[in-house]
Amino acid sequence: EFDQPYVDALRAQLPELPDAKRARFIDQYGLPPYDAGVLVMERAAADYFEETAKGRDAKLAANWVINELFGRLNKEGLDVTGSPVSALALGAIIDLISQNVISGKLAKDLFEIVWTEGGDPKEIVEARGMKQVTDTGAIEAAVDAVIAANPDKVEQAKAKPTMLGWFVGQVMKQTGGKANPQSVNELLKRKLGV
Repeated sequence: EFDQPYVDALRAQLPELPDAKRARFIDQYGLPPYDAGVLVMERAAADYFEETAKGRDAKLAANWVINELFGRLNKEGLDVTGSPVSALALGAIIDLISQNVISGKLAKDLFEIVWTEGGDPKEIVEARGMKQVTDTGAIEAAVDAVIAANPDKVEQAKAKPTMLGWFVGQVMKQTGGKANPQSVNELLKRKLGV
């Protein structure tokens, strides 16, 4: 017969089971049950997520791991252990989004570059001029140019505020997708009075 300390020692050596890990991901990271379930299907995927989420917005990390990384891995027929994007690199991309250095769209472009070419996400952003434009003067100039070039649409937008999306798209096009979308939205609402 085994004594309790021996049983406890063995139990402590057991790896965390998927159901327990799923419950921990929900509690510790505040993830929705579905996301937690997807992340714990494979031990390597759960480990990758935890490494990516370390010290970051866990929900954003989960979204990137599940949607961007897993989506691309499935498309390429790879599993997480064969990912060309390390958890460290994906974490760096998430940091750049959180710090408003790059937009979500630029982040997807950056993910693609890191996937195909490798490299440090921060260095790639610097070298390729991918930084999001947060200078309100530059964004305002782009907003003014789009408004001036489309007087007919301005009237439509005042009558139908859902047209705002069209203006945001035009400003993003003019700035090469580098304008901070939130700033663009706020400026357009103010200038169009919607």
